[in-house]
Amino acid sequence: MTNKRPSVVVTGANRGIGLELVSQYLADDWQVYGCCRRPESATQLAGLASNSALSIHQLDVGNPDSVEKLALALSEQSIDLLINNAGIYGGERQSFGDIDYAQWARVLEVNTLGPYRVSTALANQVGNSEQRLMVNVSSAMGSIERYTTGGHYIYRSSKAALNMVTVNLAHDLRSRGITVLSVHPGWVRTDMGGSSADISTQTSAAGLRQLISNATIEDSGRFFSWDGSALPW
Repeated sequence: MTNKRPSVVVTGANRGIGLELVSQYLADDWQVYGCCRRPESATQLAGLASNSALSIHQLDVGNPDSVEKLALALSEQSIDLLINNAGIYGGERQSFGDIDYAQWARVLEVNTLGPYRVSTALANQVGNSEQRLMVNVSSAMGSIERYTTGGHYIYRSSKAALNMVTVNLAHDLRSRGITVLSVHPGWVRTDMGGSSADISTQTSAAGLRQLISNATIEDSGRFFSWDGSALPW
């Protein structure tokens, strides 16, 4: 189960930070498994497929059957790094007294249950690799200590819950030597972050990659920003 080059699975690989992570890991000669819900419409991701080190896979992290299908497709591979990047915001109805409950359930399905599903489905492949890393792309908006204002109930709760998933996975997978992190990618100029955000996808992805490359098992279960600084839960 040994690959010639290090390997990474990136979910939500069709745009934004996920797409940039794919691009940068390819440039560093990694084997990249880029996953997204609709590969047929992922034109920018497909544009990178001329590189034979990129393998594109259909994956809906909110669909257990889709996750199982990916795990089967990668059953013979070792995966050095899993980046659970796929996520959604949940629309505008996130204020006290005005909540879209169906959207709340959907966001939890994708942002919280999704990373757990993918992590458990690929745990053996990660555990059989050399680097043995799992990274959950969370958000500073999921930090309970950091935020002193209300609103954004749906998105914030999904990321706070994801952080607890990270802590639990870190405990449960430590015996296998797997390091599990939550990371905040920064306020990034993407479809979700908007054009007035602080940093580019290139800057965010480069910072995340540096952080990930320096991570050790002693960092497992911790929450970091893209620039390497520690964040409070």
